[in-house]
Amino acid sequence: MREVVEVQYSALKGFGTSTVPGHKSVLAFGLIEGVPVVAMLGRLHPYEGHSMSTVVYPIRLMAHLGVKDMIITNAAGSLRPTIPVGTIVVIHDHIALPLLTGLNPLLGPPTSPDHARFVPLSSAYSRPLRLAAFRAAHALGLEKDALAEGTYTWVSGPTYETPAEGRFLRSVGGDVVGMSTIPEVVAARDEGLNVLVLSLVTNLVVIPDSYRSVREEVEAEIAGLSIARPSTPTVTHEEVLAVGKQKAEVMKNLVAKIIGSLSNA
Repeated sequence: MREVVEVQYSALKGFGTSTVPGHKSVLAFGLIEGVPVVAMLGRLHPYEGHSMSTVVYPIRLMAHLGVKDMIITNAAGSLRPTIPVGTIVVIHDHIALPLLTGLNPLLGPPTSPDHARFVPLSSAYSRPLRLAAFRAAHALGLEKDALAEGTYTWVSGPTYETPAEGRFLRSVGGDVVGMSTIPEVVAARDEGLNVLVLSLVTNLVVIPDSYRSVREEVEAEIAGLSIARPSTPTVTHEEVLAVGKQKAEVMKNLVAKIIGSLSNA
């Protein structure tokens, strides 16, 4: 980004403050590939205690500033061994349990008389923008397996998924899972914006094939037998941040190339 002008969220009426480690609370204006852009350096999540209206307020502001195309990036956990850590998943659909059970940013009166009361999401993820992502990857010479396509599952967080929850999300068609993005997608579509979501896989969701039996452990103890007690793998935010830093340059170049292609379209 060139010719950057940063504005603190605290200086903007209606903005919340990001409390997540690794996130700033800055709105950055500038140029990428000669295209005027605005970027959120730090997003807002419901799990931080923000209301849904606060979470999506920046999206509505951007729409009123004249933004037409929105590229959303996130860190996500992979639900499938075929999508390893480091893969950038171009999202083509989502499953959002919180939306289906009452945590929807469009609950309440319509934000504008010009907005539809019932917003369709069957085409939430812009096909032209997804095409642009793969064309950009090719132009950058990225390996074929650097990018994948998939369905994002949104959970409210801030807890990582249990093995049973991960198994459930995978069984219903999820490819990656995360705690953000979907409220912004919904608000963007409500505002008529074109949306592209790029999910960087930063960890594998812990989904063992079976559970270790503690009964068998006790029976082995009683029989005087030794038994292996491997530790249960876990996911940490530090792991997520580390992979994000490793892939930051690739993500930056990919987004810049996509934006540059849009300016020539």
